[in-house]
Amino acid sequence: MWILELEDVEKETSKLLQKVRYADRQFKSTKNFFSKGDVIYGKLRPYLDKVIVSDERGVCTTEMIPLRGYKNISSYFLKLVMKSPYFIRYANESTHGMNLPRLGTDKARLALFPIVSEPEQHRIVAKVDELMALCDQLEQEQADSNQTHQALVETLPASLENASNHEEFFKAWKHIATHFDILFTTEQSIDQLKQTILQLAVMGKLVPQDPTDEPASVLLEKIAKEKERLIKEGKIKKQKPIPKIPEEEKPFELPIGWEWVRFADIVRFKSKLVKPADFPEIDQVGPDSIEKGTGKLLFRRTVRESGVRSPNNRFYSGQILYSKIRPSLSKAIIAPFDGLCSADMYPLESMVNSEFLLKGILSEVFLEQVRIVENRIKMPKINVLSLSNIMLPLPPLSEQHRIVAKVDELMTLCDALKDRLNNAQNTQIQLADAISEKALNFA
Repeated sequence: MWILELEDVEKETSKLLQKVRYADRQFKSTKNFFSKGDVIYGKLRPYLDKVIVSDERGVCTTEMIPLRGYKNISSYFLKLVMKSPYFIRYANESTHGMNLPRLGTDKARLALFPIVSEPEQHRIVAKVDELMALCDQLEQEQADSNQTHQALVETLPASLENASNHEEFFKAWKHIATHFDILFTTEQSIDQLKQTILQLAVMGKLVPQDPTDEPASVLLEKIAKEKERLIKEGKIKKQKPIPKIPEEEKPFELPIGWEWVRFADIVRFKSKLVKPADFPEIDQVGPDSIEKGTGKLLFRRTVRESGVRSPNNRFYSGQILYSKIRPSLSKAIIAPFDGLCSADMYPLESMVNSEFLLKGILSEVFLEQVRIVENRIKMPKINVLSLSNIMLPLPPLSEQHRIVAKVDELMTLCDALKDRLNNAQNTQIQLADAISEKALNFA
């Protein structure tokens, strides 16, 4: 015998997910018997909209009620009415029980029911089946289209990153430019484009190199001398030696004049815990204040407004604030003001162009390494040692400025593209709502 449970029916679509026999689902509790052609209605959590017409006899959980229309009432028409927005709304407004709301029998009996002649019931059911089949077909075509679109969005930008010379890069970009209007039509695809821009930036493929630029190796020598001076003056402590980067660990080849560096080669950690009560009116920043992956501050609040009491780090305008908690969320900003930040954040002082460093932190090159080293616990964190050893590509200082300007220009265009997309979607929704309202009023 067929043993039917609520879990066997898909919510909203009412598709039968599985048909289980007594041999595989034996039971001891009371069940409701149903016959072939009965409508079986899930009265528990009626908003789940689980209604089927049985194609054979069986038994079901008492949370499902078998129903049968009187003579000349089609079971399939009865099912359509019980799946209509009107009936679902009535059922949800007529439930009892807080944690497990149910539609009671007395309330169900009082539900108003539209009646038409038997021939029209069959015509309605046939038309609904026809339209639902078209909807299913449209949904499948959309799913196939989305899958193909996502594959293109991932594959074509990757061809830019994998280009080994200018000719391959130009060919890949020409292919993207030709199909730009169909590639970047969703928020997700535009975010993918942004990540590609960052990746190209740190690979040295976004702006042309200038052979007259002072190479990054000279910049590193200047940074090393600056560190020595600060150590002598007692302003910083001498660091433990940072391991050199073996050739086999370098993710990709860099342009002439660039260098692979460890994070600690170009950054100073500036943590200094203070009591929030001593700074009630200055700004306080936490991981929740920062948008993931964009380098944007979501909102401002004072220490008093934040309500924090545990020690916070003091930071100053121009420093980079990086969240060490769930670091794969890439929450980092350049501080636009002095303030306090959560102890779950590192205040960092960049010894290169801060804007370039922030873009490196948000890039996939950095993120791939973060995913590997973050602690595998419920609340993953990245410690100072692990963060210090992360590798980053470093271009000449002049090129850092050019890269920052180009990335900012392209990111602004991406944001404008996303705004235009949102406006178009809002227009479509408003148009659909207006047409639906007209159709309902006509009916």
